Amino acid sequence: MRILFIGDVVGRPGRRAVELLLPGLVREWGPSLVVANGENAAGGIGLTKPVANDLFALGIDVLTSGNHIWDKKGAAELVAGCERILRPANYPPGTPGRGAGVFETAKGVPVGVVNLQGRVFLPETDCPFRVGAALVAELRTRARVVLVDLHAEATSEKVAMAWHLAGAATAVLGTHTHVQTADERIVDGFTAAISDAGMTGPYDSVIGMRRDLSLARFLTQIPQRFEPAGGRLVLCGVVVDADETSGAATGIHRVMSVIDG
Repeated sequence: MRILFIGDVVGRPGRRAVELLLPGLVREWGPSLVVANGENAAGGIGLTKPVANDLFALGIDVLTSGNHIWDKKGAAELVAGCERILRPANYPPGTPGRGAGVFETAKGVPVGVVNLQGRVFLPETDCPFRVGAALVAELRTRARVVLVDLHAEATSEKVAMAWHLAGAATAVLGTHTHVQTADERIVDGFTAAISDAGMTGPYDSVIGMRRDLSLARFLTQIPQRFEPAGGRLVLCGVVVDADETSGAATGIHRVMSVIDG
């Protein structure tokens, strides 16, 4: 089995990158399931129902998210009403939506997907390590292949999670920093891991946002309303190969494609 995971989709440029580049990646890699982090897909921050539907129509099967999933009006209703959209599982009990699920490939093979949020330099949530371990164990009773999106700031937290879930999760893939890392590997002979899958959106930008606005904030310390940048587009992510019987990862490959916008 092969899973394509697409890093944080940023605004309209990110959706355009998916539209232009995903078909070629599907032809090249032939994934059984396509998962993407969509928490920044609407205007560069948050997610809306029309935007989610656009991404599903472009060929994405499951959308994960993070701390920005709540930033658009109607977010609670959105995550509560669509099983293909996950919010971090380690939010407190009673939070709308769900943080994990089992999704079938076109051939009917079940795949578990877990969404977690880190706690280092991010709003306080329940322990992602304990919640993650419990969810992966439960999902593996229904699906041998289980992918985890850990939406977190700290590289150390993401690497630690890969070791924590080694031998149980098929893959632990980091998101949130929008910068693809070069540390992909298979941990303990079982779990594919990368600190950050990267960003899908404006390439000539500051993590997806207009350079002038980002620089103005750094130079003046005055808050700026960020906007997605224009220009060239990039799609970043990883392809994970997995053994359907054992759930073990057999390969992880970084993906980065740049195209004129």
